[in-house]
Amino acid sequence: MIQVRELSKRFGATVAVDRLDFSVEKGEILGFLGPNGAGKTTTMRILTGFFPPSSGGAAIAGHDVVTEPMAARSSVGYLPESVPLYVDMRVGEYLRFVAGAKGLEKGRARHEVERVQKAVGISDRRGQLIKQLSKGYRQRVGLAQALLGDPPVLILDEPTIGLDPGQIVEIRSLIKSFAGDKTVVLSSHILPEVAATCSKVVIINRGRLVAQGSPSLLRPGGAAGRGRLRVVAQGPAQLLAELLSKVKGVAACSMEDAAGGEATCGFTLDTAGGSQVQAEVARAVVGSGHDLIELSPVTASLEEVFMQLTTNEPGGEEAAA
Repeated sequence: MIQVRELSKRFGATVAVDRLDFSVEKGEILGFLGPNGAGKTTTMRILTGFFPPSSGGAAIAGHDVVTEPMAARSSVGYLPESVPLYVDMRVGEYLRFVAGAKGLEKGRARHEVERVQKAVGISDRRGQLIKQLSKGYRQRVGLAQALLGDPPVLILDEPTIGLDPGQIVEIRSLIKSFAGDKTVVLSSHILPEVAATCSKVVIINRGRLVAQGSPSLLRPGGAAGRGRLRVVAQGPAQLLAELLSKVKGVAACSMEDAAGGEATCGFTLDTAGGSQVQAEVARAVVGSGHDLIELSPVTASLEEVFMQLTTNEPGGEEAAA
């Protein structure tokens, strides 16, 4: 549904987007992540037709954003980070105006305005001036205008910014309901929201792709069976360290501080053998006559993965490869 191939954008000597390459399938919800200045907004503006690319290309629903701009734009509903609302218009009036600008005929426009107002929970605000709305409700109006015309692709830049926790849950549920029907590109700095909402994540840094995949695959242990295990056992520390280092699938073993009792030791194992390694570790410890107190996977949060990929450029490039 969305194809981005070798996409680059330069502003003079500044490279905002550098040979970016990714795709989003129909019905997927993509989390588009990166630190401030990474090139996320520039990429979204290219996809929505605001900027032309300097090189490379992008297509929306099979339509090239440069050679078929009108067809590509008609397939997209866009919510920018700063929603350009006409604050002296009433909510319903503004949405009817946007529907007309999108080329919807009057009968369909009325139906669409009612539909999107209900979808984002602003039906009771239809007669209110936009300038009288809270920031959260203005954000809802912005999301409503993006939904007008029922486009197959939604590009949402910080859609929950300014919302209270209850509103965030409601908008998140609405976005998740699009899965399988609409293709959504969601940019957000609230990483738990991305992990809870998105089926795929793309992380960029300095305009370049550093990682992509499902949220679980981007975490240690999610790809190729690599991961970490925490082991707590009773016995001589050095003997246990040597024992664990020799287990098939254990790439490295590091000792923690004493985990509790006088003879209780903790270890962190870097593994490369999937879930089978856990069984091998358990057999090795118990088979040697030692008590196994704990054996558990160590998982990193999406925030930790994000920081690793965007603060360590060489590591990020390795992950993308």
